[in-house]
Amino acid sequence: MTLTVETLLELAMANPINAEIIARLPALGLDQCFLTAGCLFQAVWNHQSNLPADQGVKDYDVFYFDTDLSYEAEDKVIRAAEQLFQDLGVHVELKNQARVHLWYVQRFGRPYPQLHTAKQGIDRYLVAGTCIGVEIATGEVYAPYGLEDVAQGVLRINPLHAEPELFAQKARSYQARWPWLKIVAPG
Repeated sequence: MTLTVETLLELAMANPINAEIIARLPALGLDQCFLTAGCLFQAVWNHQSNLPADQGVKDYDVFYFDTDLSYEAEDKVIRAAEQLFQDLGVHVELKNQARVHLWYVQRFGRPYPQLHTAKQGIDRYLVAGTCIGVEIATGEVYAPYGLEDVAQGVLRINPLHAEPELFAQKARSYQARWPWLKIVAPG
Protein backbone atom coordinates (compact mmCIF):
# COMPACT_ATOMS: atom_id res chain seq x y z
CA MET A 1 0.00 0.00 0.00
CA THR A 2 1.22 3.49 -0.84
CA LEU A 3 0.19 5.92 1.87
CA THR A 4 -0.08 9.57 0.92
CA VAL A 5 -0.86 12.36 3.35
CA GLU A 6 -4.31 12.63 1.75
CA THR A 7 -4.99 8.91 2.24
CA LEU A 8 -3.78 9.03 5.84
CA LEU A 9 -6.16 11.91 6.56
CA GLU A 10 -9.03 10.18 4.76
CA LEU A 11 -8.54 6.98 6.76
CA ALA A 12 -8.05 8.83 10.06
CA MET A 13 -11.17 10.96 9.48
CA ALA A 14 -13.17 7.78 8.83
CA ASN A 15 -13.10 7.66 12.63
CA PRO A 16 -15.73 10.31 13.41
CA ILE A 17 -14.13 10.96 16.82
CA ASN A 18 -10.92 12.16 15.14
CA ALA A 19 -12.91 14.50 12.90
CA GLU A 20 -14.88 15.86 15.85
CA ILE A 21 -11.78 16.43 17.99
CA ILE A 22 -10.06 18.27 15.15
CA ALA A 23 -13.16 20.41 14.60
CA ARG A 24 -13.42 21.34 18.29
CA LEU A 25 -9.77 21.80 19.32
CA PRO A 26 -9.43 25.38 18.00
CA ALA A 27 -11.88 26.43 20.74
CA LEU A 28 -9.14 25.78 23.33
CA GLY A 29 -6.78 28.30 21.70
CA LEU A 30 -3.67 26.16 22.16
CA ASP A 31 -0.33 26.89 20.51
CA GLN A 32 1.35 24.19 18.43
CA CYS A 33 -1.65 21.91 18.87
CA PHE A 34 -1.62 18.42 17.31
CA LEU A 35 -3.88 15.39 17.30
CA THR A 36 -1.35 12.59 17.38
CA ALA A 37 -0.51 8.95 18.00
CA GLY A 38 -2.63 5.83 17.75
CA CYS A 39 -5.89 7.41 16.70
CA LEU A 40 -4.14 8.30 13.43
CA PHE A 41 -1.87 5.38 12.50
CA GLN A 42 -4.19 2.71 13.91
CA ALA A 43 -6.85 3.88 11.45
CA VAL A 44 -4.49 2.83 8.65
CA TRP A 45 -3.80 -0.57 10.18
CA ASN A 46 -7.51 -1.07 10.89
CA HIS A 47 -8.32 -0.25 7.27
CA GLN A 48 -5.75 -2.78 6.07
CA SER A 49 -7.28 -5.36 8.44
CA ASN A 50 -10.89 -4.63 7.41
CA LEU A 51 -11.71 -3.33 10.89
CA PRO A 52 -13.59 -0.17 11.91
CA ALA A 53 -11.35 2.94 11.91
CA ASP A 54 -11.71 3.39 15.68
CA GLN A 55 -11.10 -0.27 16.60
CA GLY A 56 -8.81 -0.52 19.63
CA VAL A 57 -8.18 3.21 20.09
CA LYS A 58 -7.62 3.57 23.85
CA ASP A 59 -7.36 7.33 23.91
CA TYR A 60 -6.95 10.37 21.72
CA ASP A 61 -3.67 12.19 22.29
CA VAL A 62 -3.35 15.93 21.88
CA PHE A 63 0.03 17.62 22.20
CA TYR A 64 0.44 21.36 22.55
CA PHE A 65 3.15 23.74 23.70
CA ASP A 66 2.75 26.36 26.42
CA THR A 67 5.71 28.11 28.02
CA ASP A 68 3.74 28.35 31.28
CA LEU A 69 5.25 25.28 32.96
CA SER A 70 2.91 25.30 35.94
CA TYR A 71 0.79 22.29 36.75
CA GLU A 72 -2.13 24.68 37.20
CA ALA A 73 -1.94 25.96 33.62
CA GLU A 74 -1.91 22.44 32.16
CA ASP A 75 -4.68 21.34 34.52
CA LYS A 76 -6.83 24.28 33.38
CA VAL A 77 -6.44 23.12 29.76
CA ILE A 78 -7.22 19.52 30.73
CA ARG A 79 -10.40 20.61 32.56
CA ALA A 80 -11.52 22.76 29.61
CA ALA A 81 -10.94 19.82 27.27
CA GLU A 82 -12.97 17.50 29.51
CA GLN A 83 -15.92 19.89 29.14
CA LEU A 84 -15.36 20.31 25.41
CA PHE A 85 -15.24 16.59 24.67
CA GLN A 86 -17.44 15.11 27.41
CA ASP A 87 -20.23 14.12 25.02
CA LEU A 88 -17.88 12.03 22.83
CA GLY A 89 -17.58 9.20 25.33
CA VAL A 90 -13.81 8.80 24.80
CA HIS A 91 -10.68 9.77 26.70
CA VAL A 92 -8.92 12.77 25.14
CA GLU A 93 -5.50 13.18 26.75
CA LEU A 94 -3.84 16.58 26.50
CA LYS A 95 -0.16 17.06 27.31
CA ASN A 96 1.82 20.28 27.33
CA GLN A 97 5.08 19.14 25.74
CA ALA A 98 6.96 21.98 27.46
CA ARG A 99 6.30 20.24 30.82
CA VAL A 100 7.06 16.58 30.08
CA HIS A 101 10.64 16.73 31.37
CA LEU A 102 9.31 17.87 34.76
CA TRP A 103 7.39 14.65 35.52
CA TYR A 104 8.81 12.01 33.17
CA VAL A 105 11.69 10.83 35.37
CA GLN A 106 9.37 10.35 38.35
CA ARG A 107 6.83 8.41 36.30
CA PHE A 108 9.17 6.35 34.11
CA GLY A 109 12.45 6.29 36.03
CA ARG A 110 14.59 7.80 33.29
CA PRO A 111 15.41 11.36 32.27
CA TYR A 112 13.69 13.15 29.43
CA PRO A 113 15.08 16.17 27.61
CA GLN A 114 13.38 19.53 27.85
CA LEU A 115 11.44 20.05 24.64
CA HIS A 116 11.11 23.33 22.75
CA THR A 117 8.24 22.48 20.41
CA ALA A 118 5.25 20.16 20.35
CA LYS A 119 6.74 18.46 17.27
CA GLN A 120 9.70 17.37 19.40
CA GLY A 121 7.24 15.36 21.51
CA ILE A 122 5.92 13.60 18.42
CA ASP A 123 9.53 12.96 17.39
CA ARG A 124 10.05 10.84 20.51
CA TYR A 125 7.54 8.01 20.11
CA LEU A 126 9.22 4.63 20.57
CA VAL A 127 8.25 3.31 17.12
CA ALA A 128 9.62 5.53 14.35
CA GLY A 129 6.74 5.19 11.90
CA THR A 130 4.17 6.10 14.54
CA CYS A 131 5.63 9.61 14.90
CA ILE A 132 2.64 11.25 13.23
CA GLY A 133 0.54 14.26 14.12
CA VAL A 134 -2.04 16.51 12.49
CA GLU A 135 -1.50 20.18 13.26
CA ILE A 136 -4.84 21.69 14.19
CA ALA A 137 -4.16 25.24 12.98
CA THR A 138 -3.07 24.21 9.48
CA GLY A 139 -4.39 20.67 8.97
CA GLU A 140 -0.88 19.64 7.91
CA VAL A 141 0.46 16.18 8.69
CA TYR A 142 3.75 16.05 10.55
CA ALA A 143 5.57 12.73 10.04
CA PRO A 144 9.33 13.09 10.51
CA TYR A 145 9.99 9.47 9.50
CA GLY A 146 7.49 9.50 6.66
CA LEU A 147 4.46 7.27 6.18
CA GLU A 148 6.06 4.23 4.53
CA ASP A 149 6.55 2.19 7.74
CA VAL A 150 2.90 2.65 8.73
CA ALA A 151 1.78 1.74 5.21
CA GLN A 152 3.93 -1.39 5.17
CA GLY A 153 3.24 -2.39 8.78
CA VAL A 154 6.90 -2.08 9.75
CA LEU A 155 7.74 -1.44 13.39
CA ARG A 156 11.28 -0.15 13.89
CA ILE A 157 12.90 1.57 16.83
CA ASN A 158 13.00 5.36 16.81
CA PRO A 159 16.70 6.31 16.80
CA LEU A 160 15.86 9.54 18.61
CA HIS A 161 14.31 7.60 21.50
CA ALA A 162 16.18 4.31 21.44
CA GLU A 163 14.78 2.33 24.37
CA PRO A 164 15.03 -1.31 23.19
CA GLU A 165 13.01 -2.86 26.04
CA LEU A 166 10.21 -0.30 25.83
CA PHE A 167 10.24 -0.51 22.03
CA ALA A 168 9.91 -4.31 22.18
CA GLN A 169 6.94 -4.07 24.57
CA LYS A 170 5.20 -1.47 22.42
CA ALA A 171 5.90 -3.35 19.17
CA ARG A 172 4.63 -6.64 20.61
CA SER A 173 1.45 -4.94 21.86
CA TYR A 174 0.80 -3.60 18.34
CA GLN A 175 1.58 -6.97 16.78
CA ALA A 176 -0.85 -8.68 19.18
CA ARG A 177 -3.65 -6.51 17.73
CA TRP A 178 -2.45 -6.55 14.12
CA PRO A 179 -0.55 -9.86 13.73
CA TRP A 180 0.65 -8.99 10.20
CA LEU A 181 2.85 -6.14 11.48
CA LYS A 182 6.59 -6.79 11.10
CA ILE A 183 8.98 -5.96 13.95
CA VAL A 184 12.45 -4.93 12.79
CA ALA A 185 14.90 -5.78 15.55
CA PRO A 186 16.95 -2.82 16.78
CA GLY A 187 20.62 -2.87 16.02
